[in-house]
Amino acid sequence: MNKAFVRESDNDEDDDEPAGVPALPAGTKNYMTPAGHKALREEFERLIKVERPQLVQVVAWAASNGDRSENGDYIYGKKKLREMDRRIRYLTKRLDNAEVVDPAKQRNLDQVFFGATVTVMYLGSDEAVDVTYRIVGIDEADPASGAISWVSPLARTLLKAREGDIVKLQSPAGPREIEIVEINYD
Repeated sequence: MNKAFVRESDNDEDDDEPAGVPALPAGTKNYMTPAGHKALREEFERLIKVERPQLVQVVAWAASNGDRSENGDYIYGKKKLREMDRRIRYLTKRLDNAEVVDPAKQRNLDQVFFGATVTVMYLGSDEAVDVTYRIVGIDEADPASGAISWVSPLARTLLKAREGDIVKLQSPAGPREIEIVEINYD
């Protein structure tokens, strides 16, 4: 197919945000724990110094093989290169706007703030089960392992609460009461 009929955008800026990652609230910093910042920095360095140069070599080799219109290595390599460049732009933006907050340096240890590990008990249910959450940056969030983003409704409900406080969360299942059992900064 002639390239005139193939739509390839030179400006992928609009697509930099990965699916499923919420945007930062307007005017806020990208708060991260030191571990989260380190992980993003390592991914960025690996992409720039190792993976991208290797992929560029593969694409150059594929281009040297002649006809590019039916060259699967070339077409696939260019596609992967665009995806990798998009990820690099995303990481650059996130790291440039990052504000590293070390939970170990928190002074108000009796209140829930960014970086806190909070053990809560959901009230009003038949089973009294303690659940532990860690409030982290957007890019570090992994709800399955208990790491929740500081912009999530649950984290916003917990922020500034103290041990023994009962807070109310508006959940899709309806309003829920949550008791703060323990707060740690480690």
